[in-house]
Amino acid sequence: MVTDLALLRLLQLVSPGLPIGMYCYSQGLERAVDDGWISNAAETGEWLSGLMDSCLTRIDLPILARLYDAWQGGHVEWVDHWSRTLIACRETAELRAEDRHTGQALARLLDALAIAGMQPWLRKPEATLATVFAFAAVNWGIQKRETAIGYLWSWLENQVLCAVKLVPLGQVAGQRLLTDLAGKIPALVDEALKLADDDIGGSAFGLALASSRHEMQYSRLFRS
Repeated sequence: MVTDLALLRLLQLVSPGLPIGMYCYSQGLERAVDDGWISNAAETGEWLSGLMDSCLTRIDLPILARLYDAWQGGHVEWVDHWSRTLIACRETAELRAEDRHTGQALARLLDALAIAGMQPWLRKPEATLATVFAFAAVNWGIQKRETAIGYLWSWLENQVLCAVKLVPLGQVAGQRLLTDLAGKIPALVDEALKLADDDIGGSAFGLALASSRHEMQYSRLFRS
């Protein structure tokens, strides 16, 4: 059962106002729009839904859960292992850089908030966003399932905000997308939490292609 304070901490973690620079990253969406793959709300929804199914549920969320367990049990070697595994699953340089930059930014924020244990992660290459997000959740008493729900919601909200700027979409269309796709989150989280170690892994060719092409895009708004 989520306590009031734990809920507030979760809202703080997933807030778009969290100063870790998530607004800088579109995860290939900018290139997909530029190449004409996505031009309206329906195509945006298909793109985001596909990434939630193929990538977030198969990779990010189950690894986030293992990082949560590792932090909770004090198993730093497993924190390192699953952090490296997550980085290895990123198929382009800019996706790997995004993970490291946002992870280290969150580590710096937690350190500035006087939360002990983040000093070694301030410049560590394995400091992914999921790594430090899980650390914060454990320290703030947020339950694992709620942590995963918040993580996926935060990703979805950022992607929809990017789509509103890039496609472009109206504000109401963006909120409609959030309403529709958020309805999938509880079931996807439950699916992710049931995955065995050997079942972790997935790929979306469109994401890898869009991200790799975005690395060479001449004019762009986002870093990925």
